[in-house]
Amino acid sequence: MRNNASIFYSLILILGDALALTAAFTAAYILRVKYDTRPLIEQIPALEFLYAFLAVLPFWLLVHAFIGLYRNDIYEKRFTEIGRLITGAFIGILVVIGYDFVADGELFPARLVPVYGFVLGFSFLLLFRGFARGMRRLLYRFKIGISDVLIIGDTTASGDLADTISDTRTSGMRVLGTVGKKFEGYRYFPSFARAIDELEYYPHSIVQTELYADETKNNEILQFSQQNHISYRFLPGNSNLFVGNIEVDLFAGLPMIAVHQTRLIGWGRIAKRLFDILASGILLVIAAPLMLFITLGLILFDRGGGIIYRQVRLTRFNGTFHCFKFRTMKQRYNGLSPEAAFKKMGKPELAKKYRRNGDFMAHDPRVSRIGRFLRKTSLDELPQLFNVLRGDISLVGPRALIPAELDTYAKKHTILSVKAGLTGLAQISGRRDIDFAERRRIDMFYVQNWTFTLDLNILIKTIRVVLLGTGAK
Repeated sequence: MRNNASIFYSLILILGDALALTAAFTAAYILRVKYDTRPLIEQIPALEFLYAFLAVLPFWLLVHAFIGLYRNDIYEKRFTEIGRLITGAFIGILVVIGYDFVADGELFPARLVPVYGFVLGFSFLLLFRGFARGMRRLLYRFKIGISDVLIIGDTTASGDLADTISDTRTSGMRVLGTVGKKFEGYRYFPSFARAIDELEYYPHSIVQTELYADETKNNEILQFSQQNHISYRFLPGNSNLFVGNIEVDLFAGLPMIAVHQTRLIGWGRIAKRLFDILASGILLVIAAPLMLFITLGLILFDRGGGIIYRQVRLTRFNGTFHCFKFRTMKQRYNGLSPEAAFKKMGKPELAKKYRRNGDFMAHDPRVSRIGRFLRKTSLDELPQLFNVLRGDISLVGPRALIPAELDTYAKKHTILSVKAGLTGLAQISGRRDIDFAERRRIDMFYVQNWTFTLDLNILIKTIRVVLLGTGAK
C-alpha cells in the first residue's frame, strides 16, 4: 500500500513555490514602478511583465526539482532546505536574467526589479515552506497523512527506531508493531506471517533490522513488500557500520558497499580547504585592527606575560598542532595544568570541582580580568584564524582537544578523520551547557553527515551565538 501523502505534499510545495515566486516578483514590480519615482529603463505594462515572468517560472521550478527541493530527504531537514532554497534562488534569478537577455525586448522595467525579486522570492519561499511544514504537522495531529510502519528484527535497533518515530505528531509515522522482539508500548508479533494475518491493514513501510540466517524468511519479507507495493528498508543492527559516506558499486560483477568514516572526501574536501583559505584571509584582514587593540590591551593592563598562548591540540589523522589563542590566564598560572595551578594557588580542592564540571568553572580565579572579557566574547580565539590559514584546522569542524581529553573517547578515530574546527556544531549547540559525551556525539554527527550547506549554517549560527554570548566560556 503506497502512501500518497508525500507525493501530495510535494505537489503542494510545487504549487506554493509557484505562487510565492509570482507574488514576490509582482511585489517587486509594484515597489519599483509604482512607489519609486526614479525613471524606468522601459515602460512595461503590469500584465505584460506578469505573463513574461509566468513563461519563465516553470524553469525556476525545474531548478528547484533538480536540486532536490521536492524530495522528502531534503524538505524534512529544515537547515538543508534553507541552504537549497538559497542555491535555488541564485540559480533561479540567473535563469530569469538569462531569459531577459535572449528574449525580444526588455523583461524588467528597471534593474532593481530582479534584485527586489530575488530578496522577496527567497523570503516568500521561506515563509511558505515554514507555513507548509506547520500545516503538515497540524494534520498529523488529526491522523491525516500518517505512514504506518512495521519493524522486523530481534535487535536493539528495532526498539531505538520505534522510539525515534513514536511521536506521530512530529514524525508523521505510526508503529503498527514489532516482529521478533518485544518492546514496551508496542504491539508484538512472534513472526512476520502472524503480523500479516493479524494486522487490520497492510503497512505503508516495512523496516528490517536484521538479516535472518534462513534466506527464505528474508525473501518472504522482500517479495511481500514488492508484491503489495510496500516500501522496504533495511536498517543494520550494527548502526556503527553504515555511517558517514556510503557508496554502492559493482566489484567483480557483484554489488559492494563501501563505507567511509566521513562524507568529507574528494572534491568536498578540496572545496572546503579553498573556502577556508579565502574566508580566513578575509577575516584576518577585517579582524586585524581588533587584534592589534587586544594586543595593546594585554600589554598595558596585563603586563609580564606573553600575548599569544600556544597549546598542543589534535586534528585530522591524529596530527598535532600548536593552537594559537590570546592569553587569558594570569601569568603566574599560564601553562600550568589545572591541578598544578590550583595547588600553587593554595586551593587544590578547586581542581576536583573544575574536573567534575566538565573542565569548566564559572568564575575561574586563574583567569585575568581582561581574559574573562576575551573568553566571554570569544575574542581570545581570533588568532586561530592563522591556524585555519596554515591548514592546521578548518573554520568548521569538531572541537580541537588536547590529546589527554580525546584519548578517553573510544571513537576518537572517527572524529579525527576530519580537521578540527575553529567553530563547530557542538559549540553552537550549547558549548558548556552540554557534557563531554554529548559534545563528542554531536561532533560524530557532523563528521558523518558533513555538507557544505551545513558548514554555512554553522558559521551563520556562530555569529549569532557570539553576538548573544550564548554558552560563552
